[in-house]
Amino acid sequence: MPIKIPNNLPAAQILDKENIFVMDTDRAYKQDIRPLRILILNLMPLKTVTETQLLRLLGNTPLQVEVDFIYTQSYTPAHTSMDYLTEFYGTFADVKNNIYDGFIMTGAPVEQLEYEDVAYWDEVCQIMEWTKTHVFSSFYICWGAQAGLYYHYGVPKYAVEPKIFGVYKHRLLVEHEKLFRGFDDEFYVPHSRHTEVRRSDVEKVPELTIMAESDSRCGVYAIANLKHRQFFITGHAEYDPLSLKWEYDRDVKAGLDIQIPCNYYPNDDPKRQPVVKWRSVANLLFANWLNYYVYQETPYDLANLKNTSTPWRNGIREI
Repeated sequence: MPIKIPNNLPAAQILDKENIFVMDTDRAYKQDIRPLRILILNLMPLKTVTETQLLRLLGNTPLQVEVDFIYTQSYTPAHTSMDYLTEFYGTFADVKNNIYDGFIMTGAPVEQLEYEDVAYWDEVCQIMEWTKTHVFSSFYICWGAQAGLYYHYGVPKYAVEPKIFGVYKHRLLVEHEKLFRGFDDEFYVPHSRHTEVRRSDVEKVPELTIMAESDSRCGVYAIANLKHRQFFITGHAEYDPLSLKWEYDRDVKAGLDIQIPCNYYPNDDPKRQPVVKWRSVANLLFANWLNYYVYQETPYDLANLKNTSTPWRNGIREI
C-alpha cells in the first residue's frame, strides 16, 4: 500500500526511483480507505534527507499512511528555506486540534546542550504533553528519545567521550515482544551521538522496559512504556548507507577530532565502501511499530481516541 504525502514533496522523486509506492494528496482523496495518520516533528537540519529516510520505511508496509510534517515555530531552521517549510510543513498551532494514530520525533544536533538551553525546548515540551491525549502511539529517535525520557520520566542524559559513532551490535532483552518480531537474536544499528542514557536510571522508573541494548559502549537501545505505546530508540536505524560517511567526512573537513565510525568501513578504511548491516532491522522496526502498536489497536474513528484513554502524566493514568 502507498504512503500519502504532500503534493510535490521532493522526497517523492527519490522514493519513486526506489519503487516505494507513494501517493500524493489529490489521488489519495479518491480512495475509500482510512489511512493511518502519522505526525512527524522533524528537528533535523537537513529536512529532505530525514523525510526521505522516514518515508522510505513508513511506505514499505501493506498499510496506507498519511503523513503531516511540523517544525518548531520558536526556532527557524538554518538549513531549510521558509518557502520549503511553508509549502510542506506546518507548525504545532496548525495541528494541535488534530488527532493522530502515531507520532515520530526525530533526533536533533543539540544533544551537547542542556535541555532547557535548547531554543525550542518549551515548544517541544508542549508537543510532548499534547501527545498524551492526541496520539495513540509515539516513537522517539536519538536525541528525541533522550528528550522524551527526560520530559516524561525525568531520566537524565550524560556526556560521553569520545562520541558514540558507528554501527553497533545489539541483543534483545525481551521475548515475544511485537516490536521486534522477526528480529535475529543479535542485530546491528548505527549510532551517532555525544550523550547517553544509562540503564541504572531507566530501571528506577517502573513504567519503563528496556527491550534491547548493546554490550558495547552505546548501551541501551530500545526503551518503552508498553502500556502507553511509547517507544524511545537511541540509535538511527533509518540512516542511509552513506549517512555516517557524510558525517565523518564533514567533521574531518572541519578539522574536528572525530574517530572513524566503528564497524562501518571494511578494515576501518574510509576509502572503501561502507557495509550496510541494518537495512532489514530498519524495515522491521518501523513496520512492526505501525502494524502492532498503531494499526492493530487504534480506533477506526480517531474522534474516539479521547474516549478510549484517559489523560496521564509521568506514566500513570489519572482517574
